Amino acid sequence: MYAIVEIAGLQYKVEKDQRLYVNRLNVETGKKVKFDRVLLIEDKGDVKVGAPVIDGAKVDATVNGEVKGDKILVFKKKRRKGYQKMNGHRQIFTSITINKITAKAPAKRAAAQGAEEKEAAPKKVAAKKPAAKKATTAKKPAAKKPAVKKATTAKKPASKKPAAKKETTAKKPASKKPAAKKADK
Repeated sequence: MYAIVEIAGLQYKVEKDQRLYVNRLNVETGKKVKFDRVLLIEDKGDVKVGAPVIDGAKVDATVNGEVKGDKILVFKKKRRKGYQKMNGHRQIFTSITINKITAKAPAKRAAAQGAEEKEAAPKKVAAKKPAAKKATTAKKPAAKKPAVKKATTAKKPASKKPAAKKETTAKKPASKKPAAKKADK
């Protein structure tokens, strides 16, 4: 039997008596923890899938303590600039041991839900209002909105500049040149 559980925002495949390292939880060592976000359970070939979780399913675990993960080196460099920076990081994890996986929903809860649905159906039919009453209700007149004047485009006044002279295609008279004096011989 195994289950897929969401723990601290990540999904893990867990089995009974399995030791697991999860992101840091704020729980003291030796305390018991219950995880109710069970997404899938498989038991002897029978698979139950939640939408998104399975109602009533839970996983019980015991906290073993906190451990540090492997050191990760973070190296930054900008070439040809003389810049190099080295940092290290060790993530803190919580070690847990899975004690029990519970798959079935409580029978009382399922029976109570079925009884509520049967009683609720007749109430819905009686709660409907007759159509005649709806027709007699008068609608309140809508408040009048102030009239909005439409912006009109005003004609621009004629410019005071003189109109450009039109060029004529008629030939101008040739200017008269003074007659050249002939020299007497």
